[in-house]
Amino acid sequence: MKIVFMGTPTFAVEILNSLAEAGHEIAAVVTQPDKPKGRGKKMEAPAVKVRAEELGLKVYQPLKVRDEEFIGLLREINPEVIIVAAYGKILPREIIALPPLGCINVHGSLLPKYRGAAPIQRAIMNGEKITGITIMLMDEGMDTGKMLTKAEVIIEQEDNSGRLFAKMAEAGAKLLCETLPLWQRGEIVPEEQNEAEATYAPMLAKEEELIDWQGDAEKICCQLRGLAPAPCGYTYYRGERLKIGDCSWIDEQKTSRAGEVVAVDKSGITISCAKGCLKVTKVQPAGKKMLSAWDFSNGSKITLGEILGEENGK
Repeated sequence: MKIVFMGTPTFAVEILNSLAEAGHEIAAVVTQPDKPKGRGKKMEAPAVKVRAEELGLKVYQPLKVRDEEFIGLLREINPEVIIVAAYGKILPREIIALPPLGCINVHGSLLPKYRGAAPIQRAIMNGEKITGITIMLMDEGMDTGKMLTKAEVIIEQEDNSGRLFAKMAEAGAKLLCETLPLWQRGEIVPEEQNEAEATYAPMLAKEEELIDWQGDAEKICCQLRGLAPAPCGYTYYRGERLKIGDCSWIDEQKTSRAGEVVAVDKSGITISCAKGCLKVTKVQPAGKKMLSAWDFSNGSKITLGEILGEENGK
């Protein structure tokens, strides 16, 4: 099958690999432009571009997908199908209508739940136990197209967004390669989404990274797992930002003071919440690397009774 592939982050690399391994003709790979990263603002290529070049594939990085020159290029390539996996831009009608087998999206949720930009993170943050992959036909809406196939993925208690992304990418790659030949042979009847069941997963906002210790420990843990390994949730410790890299929750109330350090040992730092306690196992102090909570507690001489979350350090 002659394919144009559109994707950008690591999640999409697994999908691209599966298409190449299945022997499809990948006529072109489209990804977002290189972006400056880090303190030195060195230009960094998207993960999909790096992998595509390793595979010897043609790579295009249009600034705007609505550009007539780019749309003309796609018409010249004349793909049978366009596969999209976390590309990061909304496609115009001209591109959606171009391939005879349509534009097929590998979406990281069981639609119509979690339409939008951050379905994997939001599923964890909302405490879901099951999520999944939907292979769908794209239309001009935000993940509103007809569905072709689905596969469930279990969210384990130790999963953060990074671990779940890897599981979802593997599941998506497998499901896509099973779906394509069936779709090509006309053996799948596309299914309309039930609008009454639709929910949305908007991009993560900066203000969602700050921990409110007045909350429920289980919900705070879900918040932090959804934000890890990047950008990570944070609190304040002695007036400085402290990112939380890994944690678990305890359904036990040890004190009524939210944010209070109630235990410190080799297993981590236990912090009281309005309901239950959070056990933190990995932290990242401002300007430093991620380290174990035990090493951090030894280095900072953290003491029982200290309160986290106060920006002024008082």
